[in-house]
Amino acid sequence: MPEARGVLLPAYVLVDESASMGPYVDELTAGLVSLCEELRTAPTLASKLRLAVLGFSDDVRAHLTVADMRVQASLPQVSARGRTDYGAAFADLTARIPTDVRYLRSEGYKVHRPVVFFLSDGQPTDSGWKRALLKLTDRRRTPAAPNIIACGMGSAERRTIAEVATRPEFGFVAPRGTDLGQAVSEFFQALTTSLIASSQALSSDEPTLVVTRPEGFTIALDEVMT
Repeated sequence: MPEARGVLLPAYVLVDESASMGPYVDELTAGLVSLCEELRTAPTLASKLRLAVLGFSDDVRAHLTVADMRVQASLPQVSARGRTDYGAAFADLTARIPTDVRYLRSEGYKVHRPVVFFLSDGQPTDSGWKRALLKLTDRRRTPAAPNIIACGMGSAERRTIAEVATRPEFGFVAPRGTDLGQAVSEFFQALTTSLIASSQALSSDEPTLVVTRPEGFTIALDEVMT
């Protein structure tokens, strides 16, 4: 069997593009540009990542698809439109991630479990989002099911974000009254730090996913219901 070309971590940035995010489009775009430029300046680390940027509202728009940032020329541009359809976002990932993993493996790489960085400022407007999330994260049905780092702000409820995150320590919320433009910026700073640290860890004997809490956010622990 030929030796693998290397190991990759597919990373998906999934951002809310609903109408309520309109005032923060500049911060979203600036955060994405900063992330991409940071990876470009660290080619050794970028070689271990493949980056996708997706925006969701009524549907999902792919602004970047499993890109190698060492050679990617264009930068993602986001917009604000429509409602906050979590189900559409999770259904898209359920179809997209296995296809991407198969492609990367066909190119000769070993592929680590993908990671999704999710950001929303509101509650889901669709009723079927929990079923879509379960299908995405059930490793029996979706062997390439990702780890999801969920961050909420604005009217996004703590309980909802805790449900979206695949581990309790992967869910974060910004306190009520937080400046949302600043919260977006903190999300991207933490995301960038997490990806750089995780790509460094891929070279170790025990590869790990490194997750950095955004400044000003708290862990979104859910209440135990009896």
